[in-house]
Amino acid sequence: MVPPVRSVLYVPGSNERALDKARGLPVDAIVFDLEDAVAPEAKGDARDALRGALSQGGYRARLLLVRVNGAGTPWGSDDLSAFAQAECDGILLPKVDGPDDVAAAAARTPKPIWAMMETPRGIVNAARIADAPRTGGLVLGTNDLAKDLGCAPGPDRMPLMGALQACLLAARAAGIPCIDGVYNALRDADGLRAECEQGRALGFDGKTLIHPAQLAVANAVFAPSPEEVDHARRTIAAFDEAAARGQGVAVLDGRIVENLHVDTARRTLARVDTIEAAGG
Repeated sequence: MVPPVRSVLYVPGSNERALDKARGLPVDAIVFDLEDAVAPEAKGDARDALRGALSQGGYRARLLLVRVNGAGTPWGSDDLSAFAQAECDGILLPKVDGPDDVAAAAARTPKPIWAMMETPRGIVNAARIADAPRTGGLVLGTNDLAKDLGCAPGPDRMPLMGALQACLLAARAAGIPCIDGVYNALRDADGLRAECEQGRALGFDGKTLIHPAQLAVANAVFAPSPEEVDHARRTIAAFDEAAARGQGVAVLDGRIVENLHVDTARRTLARVDTIEAAGG
């Protein structure tokens, strides 16, 4: 069972107030960002501030990732050196084009390498990236991807659909998490909810977020609803009753229930248990 990653919040490594505030937020995972969120002249100070914050701790039992600068930048190598043994759970590598990028970063740290999927070449190589021995998960970078594709995604995100599904297929085949891209409109709760619901329907494990105000929506949408939990429990009960009568299928609410439906129901209940164990 994948640990809960319903909400994955980007926190600027250069913002000490945000680094402190993140300790108390109801978020499943944090990406401490040294790349896009930090101006070039502040990269070194951000690296030092983040190392201090991680050493201080207090972020509870949640997934902690550090998004370093890319290998082709003046800061990427120093970032990897600084966080190779830091108090975090993995490195988020930007603009991954192929498995060699993952391997090069993995040679510098024992931590899992999470791959930002935000370039056309990266999408083409999604399966190879996901299958790389040290890949911990895939994270969609939809803004950069849309820029490189020259597309203009609307609310349905149809211009990006092929890329979204390619990454999901690759992640599922490799058995690793896949996190949806950000929603840019901070004050559009309805739009955020709609995009989260689309992402969950597609199969994403959670959504990257750019502001704490977006956490509640993502946490709610990417968790099983009370109706889903009730249906899962009744599905298992109906199948167990049928099995006790020597039958291989059951009927619930006028629909056939088979082993595959029971497996889905059990995964739903296991996900609820995992979320509750992580603090809800």
